[in-house]
Amino acid sequence: MYRSHNCGELRMAHIGQKVTLSGWVQKARDLGGLTFLDLRDRYGITQAVFNMDENAELCLEARKLGREFVVQVDGIVRERSSKNASRPTGDIEIEVSALKVLNQAKTPPFTIEDDTDGGDDLRMKYRYLDLRRTPLQNNILFRSKLALETRKYLNESQFVEIETPFLIKSTPEGARDFVVPSRLNPGEFYALPQSPQTFKQILMVAGLDRYFQIVKCFRDEDLRADRQPEFTQIDCEMAFVHIEDILNTFEGLAKHLFQTMIGKDLGDFPRMTYDEALSKYGSDKPDLRFDMSFVELNDVAKGKGFGVFDSAELVVGICAKGIAESYSNKDLKDLTEWVQRPQIGAKGLVYVKYQKDGIKSTVGKFYSDDELNDWGKLFGAEEGDILFILSGDAEKTRKQLSELRLELGRKLGLMKAGDFKPLWVINFPLLEWDEEAGRFHAMHHPFTSPKIEDIPRMLNGDHETMKSLRADAYDLVINGSEIGGGSIRIHDRELQSKNFDLLGFSKEEAEAQFGFLLGAFEFGAPPHGGIAFGFDRLCAVMNGQSSIRDFIAFPKNNMGRDMMIDAPSDIHDVQMKELNLKSTYTKGN
Repeated sequence: MYRSHNCGELRMAHIGQKVTLSGWVQKARDLGGLTFLDLRDRYGITQAVFNMDENAELCLEARKLGREFVVQVDGIVRERSSKNASRPTGDIEIEVSALKVLNQAKTPPFTIEDDTDGGDDLRMKYRYLDLRRTPLQNNILFRSKLALETRKYLNESQFVEIETPFLIKSTPEGARDFVVPSRLNPGEFYALPQSPQTFKQILMVAGLDRYFQIVKCFRDEDLRADRQPEFTQIDCEMAFVHIEDILNTFEGLAKHLFQTMIGKDLGDFPRMTYDEALSKYGSDKPDLRFDMSFVELNDVAKGKGFGVFDSAELVVGICAKGIAESYSNKDLKDLTEWVQRPQIGAKGLVYVKYQKDGIKSTVGKFYSDDELNDWGKLFGAEEGDILFILSGDAEKTRKQLSELRLELGRKLGLMKAGDFKPLWVINFPLLEWDEEAGRFHAMHHPFTSPKIEDIPRMLNGDHETMKSLRADAYDLVINGSEIGGGSIRIHDRELQSKNFDLLGFSKEEAEAQFGFLLGAFEFGAPPHGGIAFGFDRLCAVMNGQSSIRDFIAFPKNNMGRDMMIDAPSDIHDVQMKELNLKSTYTKGN
């Protein structure tokens, strides 16, 4: 028997018992007559003590142990004379009578502590060591429990878990596919799924009614903290539903997960249209943990001789409450330089400070105090507040102000830990016009249904009409992160074919790519819709973290590489030949 108890289990009630523990050496402390050893496994840490007076040989053997040695100890549980209140096992220790080294360990390249000294790539190379750290283990355990709670809720809601294929057909919409050559079909390729979209719709045609899957998906796209080339979705579809059925069902799932996992009551989720979100916050995923909504100033700021505003399509601002006295000229200069960075792209920043000794503004020579006071009234500004104003092209300016709003939220501590603000964003545009390509793109994907009242306009409207079509689509946003998105789907062949036409597919291309789906619609497809939650991102948001990497056991780095196994890598010439592939790429060229 390697262990009778784990390293987080023993308490005062076990005093006097003979126990066996196994784990890794966290650290050892030599105090002369006594040697203390912290023994760790995934359940916790227990202190073991070796007494030189009682067993010198054993004590000397313990002093030879290095960090991360795997050891087994036998001993008696006793009360600690110097307790550790920060550790669940801190009231007791093991008086060791036997020690066995199960495996030695090299000195780790970084410290196995909650706060480590290892850089990202180093820790990813030695991921098996990084995963020994308590924060990482807690994240992986959280992920496991979240998956179980998801399955529990959906099972009780009559959803059926169904696996869909990983080797599928490449499609031209969306991100780049990862492709897999077929040995048995020379010159042909599978694609790894970006989502199980068409398969779950086929399952609705098949009469399975309510489907879900916690599924791995793949996208060959540029990476950042909240993106990975392979990621996990809670993927769901329902038949015979309207949008209200889906929003209510998955609002219920989100509430259940937050309540069960972290004890947070989310309350009812507000709803906001896509147009309203852009108008008020410059983003279709606004962070509602703080207000600071946009106020447009075109009517009061233009035509007063200030050329920057007069020539702008949009003049718009936000109000930061209570910072006028504390925000110095240097702070304002730094903020101006921040919005002028290439990543944001603003040409400048106008501010108006409402202070006890009067109004101070970068545009004071163009506007009177009365006019600036009128601006303040539009924002609900009071003494002590500052207005921050940007101008220019409407779309770009809203995006810039959205970034400024979030930066102020961070600087002013308005994004409070443990505060969660959910939001449904609805009524997205169905299509986006790409001037450069001269074609429409699907705002969500090609299978999204227009709103019922817009269907006649979609079937019979002109080019400009198509730009105003609204989708029966919805996103779940929490704290400024898109947690999930979905839509009511098209279930009629004629309407789906029309959408393919608008997206630039020829009849032949649509048939080649999606003929199986169009054909299925001719055999009694029910009205249906669904949603997919980003599972990795949900884990991160629930724990107040921005990166999804630490909730994935073996993530990729920013270049899409697995640093531990060194992938992607070359394959043998024999494999290339079997797959009918010829290498035309030489490393370094």
